[in-house]
Amino acid sequence: MFSNYLIGLREGLEASLVVCILIAYLVKTGRRDALKPIWTGIGIAIAIAMGFGCALEFGSQELTFEAQEALGGSLSVVAVGLVTWMVFWMRRTARHLRSQLHGRLDAALAMGTGALVATAFLAVGREGLETALFVWTSVHAASDGTPRPLIGVALGLATAVLLGWLFYRGALRINLAKFFTWTGGMLVVVAAGVLAYGFHDLQEANWLPGLTHLAFDISDTVPPDSWYGTLLKGVFNFQPDPTVLQVTVWLLYLIPALAIFLAPVGFASGKGKVKGPDEQGSQPAQASQA
Repeated sequence: MFSNYLIGLREGLEASLVVCILIAYLVKTGRRDALKPIWTGIGIAIAIAMGFGCALEFGSQELTFEAQEALGGSLSVVAVGLVTWMVFWMRRTARHLRSQLHGRLDAALAMGTGALVATAFLAVGREGLETALFVWTSVHAASDGTPRPLIGVALGLATAVLLGWLFYRGALRINLAKFFTWTGGMLVVVAAGVLAYGFHDLQEANWLPGLTHLAFDISDTVPPDSWYGTLLKGVFNFQPDPTVLQVTVWLLYLIPALAIFLAPVGFASGKGKVKGPDEQGSQPAQASQA
């Protein structure tokens, strides 16, 4: 449940920050007339992300067992690739997120309503589709038949919306550099578990027949149905009886990915700190502006 809460929080906060930066800029520049197209684009992005998630869930139920395993394993690899790219990209560009969005918004304002809708859709839609895909693969990896993974995602998204609202109102100051470093590092650990389970699915589908013997089996020590076994499964996608291929993939991904991600990227003290949607020393948008 925690891993899915982290996914919802991380991806949801990215989307929330994007939304509040766009809205605060329009309010500050006196372009409230452009708010409706922005919300329209955001609504379309959310609807498509939810539709994508439903299509994955209900569409996969009509497949044979081997086809389900092949689909789950393939999408797990794709999801891990997207999430890995996302955490590295956000850590590198967190300081410049506001200026990038403002530049796109200025261009969209000059082009008209359709461009505003497209700008909001593209800004939020990427996070939405990534969230839907990664959540589906994470839930598929958990596969314990309980609604806890989805509850974790919902709680994470709700927390992200609340933090975004507080950020917009100026009641919250977020050090984006530190936030995205810590949550990104934890997501890399979660992604390693999803990737390993994805390779397990591909083995179940007979796509990867090699290295199928168990690396170890500690099911007696860590029973999968125990509270601590469930906790390890929910947080790290831990499996007490992984194959040699799963352990190999887990190590080959986690060690270099964490080493590269945690390496210094040149953030000086305080440079990653964002005080609100209005930066450059000005005060964040106040309630009277909304």
